[in-house]
Amino acid sequence: LSRGLGDVYKRQLIISLFGGSLGIDRFILGQVGLGVGKLLTCGGCGIWSIVDWFLIMDATRQSNAQKLFAVIG
Repeated sequence: LSRGLGDVYKRQLIISLFGGSLGIDRFILGQVGLGVGKLLTCGGCGIWSIVDWFLIMDATRQSNAQKLFAVIG
C-alpha cells in the first residue's frame, strides 16, 4: 500500500503531460483556480502546460507536505 515519493511524482508528471492543458494536474493538487484558468485557456495556449512540466514536481511536493502537516497537527 505504501508508495515511494518517486511514484507520486511520476504519476503527477504523467497526468500533467496528458491532462495539463485541461488543468487536471492542478485540480488534483487542490489548486482549483489555476485548474479553471488552465482549462479556459487550453493551458495558456500550450505555453502554461510546458512551463508546468517543470514546476509540477515542486507543486506536488508542497501539496504533499501541506497534507502531511494537516494530519500531524
